[in-house]
Amino acid sequence: MPEECRDPTARGGVSRRGFLKGAGVAGVGGLILPDVIDPQEAEGQQADGSRRLSGTVRLRLSVNGNDQVVQVEPRTTLLNALRNHTRPPLTGTKEVCDRGECGACTVLADGKPIYSCMMLAADAVGKSITTVEGLADDGRLSPVQEAICEKDASQCGFCTPGFVMTATALLFSNPNPTEQQIRDALAGNICRCGTYPHMFEAIAAAAGKPAGQEVG
Repeated sequence: MPEECRDPTARGGVSRRGFLKGAGVAGVGGLILPDVIDPQEAEGQQADGSRRLSGTVRLRLSVNGNDQVVQVEPRTTLLNALRNHTRPPLTGTKEVCDRGECGACTVLADGKPIYSCMMLAADAVGKSITTVEGLADDGRLSPVQEAICEKDASQCGFCTPGFVMTATALLFSNPNPTEQQIRDALAGNICRCGTYPHMFEAIAAAAGKPAGQEVG
């Protein structure tokens, strides 16, 4: 399960509840200002002395080995930035629950799986982000992607990219996981179609294939 779901404050960033409650105010401005390119924000003083930051800012994100400069509101999540503000749009990262419960939006940040709906785009500045689009090598599917196809572990497909990213991170950290370790690693990913047995089988099969170059 992604780390920020166990303790949203452990990342040193802003929790989803916190930034929704503040709607992009106190604290978020301080988080973004050191890393923005050409900030286009309007600041206002709050009663408690904090600053309100509105408007948009430009952020430079490292995604799949390339720089992506996005123009977003301070409260924009990494999920939103990836799907709607990158060029081309990286829509392989799925928006399903948008509240850190299903795992469909899982990406890798410095090689570790995170829910991109639970991270501000500004928190991703300085991190190496890998999405499902970044796993294929010159058009060739990754071992995890190949195994999922071979074992028929995908039905509607909305949850599949999240499973792929979580499983990819697992195999890089543990190339030969036990079945229980696979189940534990995928505990934060939900499949409404119920393809869990095939998914577990696919990840076990992928563990026996060459893993390729490490992401993140």
